[in-house]
Amino acid sequence: MGRAADVLGTTPAFLRALGEAELITPLRSEGGHRRYSRRQLRVAARARELVDQGTPVEAACRIVSLEDRLDAALRVNRDLLRRPGDHGANT
Repeated sequence: MGRAADVLGTTPAFLRALGEAELITPLRSEGGHRRYSRRQLRVAARARELVDQGTPVEAACRIVSLEDRLDAALRVNRDLLRRPGDHGANT
């Protein structure tokens, strides 16, 4: 956790707050240490940007979560539009 906090330029307490808000859920090593994926670090970095701009942690977590859901929905939409023969089938 300390190493991840250093990479992000934040504190372990900030990462714990993101975990408590369920924005990120790190895996645990056999020794109980938190392990963050690259994706989780990107999410944490985005939350940190928002907090640095004055957004409360809880609100930043909600914003990042909604941004993530929007990105996923846009990907699904784009994939559906790329399917041959499906354009306008239900309109």
